Amino acid sequence: MEDFVGRKNLIPPARMRELCKRSNLKGAIQTASHFGAIGLTGFGLYMTWGTWWAVPFFIAHGVLLNFLFAAQHEFNHYTAFKTRWVNDVFNRITGFVQLYPRDYERWYHFEHHRHTQDWDNDPELISRGGPYDLASYLPYLIGITYWTGRIKRLFIVAMGKTAPYFTEKQTRKVVLESRLHLLGYAVVIALSVYFQTWAAVIYWIGPMFTMKIFQNVQNIAEHTGLTHENDTVHNTRTIKTWWIFRWMAWNMQYHTAHHTFPAVPFHALPALHAELVKHAGYEPPTTGYLAFQWRFIRKLMKGPETRDGEVEIDLSHTQPQAAE
Repeated sequence: MEDFVGRKNLIPPARMRELCKRSNLKGAIQTASHFGAIGLTGFGLYMTWGTWWAVPFFIAHGVLLNFLFAAQHEFNHYTAFKTRWVNDVFNRITGFVQLYPRDYERWYHFEHHRHTQDWDNDPELISRGGPYDLASYLPYLIGITYWTGRIKRLFIVAMGKTAPYFTEKQTRKVVLESRLHLLGYAVVIALSVYFQTWAAVIYWIGPMFTMKIFQNVQNIAEHTGLTHENDTVHNTRTIKTWWIFRWMAWNMQYHTAHHTFPAVPFHALPALHAELVKHAGYEPPTTGYLAFQWRFIRKLMKGPETRDGEVEIDLSHTQPQAAE
């Protein structure tokens, strides 16, 4: 994905080189803070289990676990750490936790970047089988069909069935990878039964499955409802939110900037977004989590999502020279 650029000649090359600089230190701080926070909420859950005080720890723990998907995404792009193999190590860890094998997700995500919002080629659109209606959207939003789909895919790939965009070599890798993941999960189950412990459910699967909605409100808002034309500045949305969510999501709320220039690391995305707005002359599609959900659910109450989508561009910041 490093050679892919959604909009060429938009930002000066010298500035892009500055923005693309990766840092082991910044990657280590972000990774340690995320995993450290998970450790703290897990400890709080352990100390309060059996009381009502466990509820806020359970929620916070589940939210942090789900946002490890943002960490996995950054490791996949090799933009979290300058040293490539460190990205691979943490990518394997997060992939196991998320029930989302590293190699499969990497190549799946590559196709998503290449064919964003293309109904025929974007695997994110293909996997949901067509436009949303209210009956298909709400179970996905709260995480029910998200997790059943994730588990189903593990078994399907383990049985040798993949997507057409996988090469023969890639197919062999992702099939073996899924089988090893399933073996690993079987070991966790076997150990849980042997030691008669619910630890894996209490500190991992339970909170992660239950709290998926908190991360899904971002996943869904990134592209859903936007135009299906081949332009990442128009078909990808930026999300306004609090700093703590930007930290948990590794700045992926600046999703328009990321999709347009995916080689830029997470810590430079706010600056990249500012450059994008400056040189494009307008704000990309931008909304808040709840604002999008309110608007989209109201539309689904009137009827299914359309295949055309809409253009949501804020021209209020258009620069005079960009308009000429």
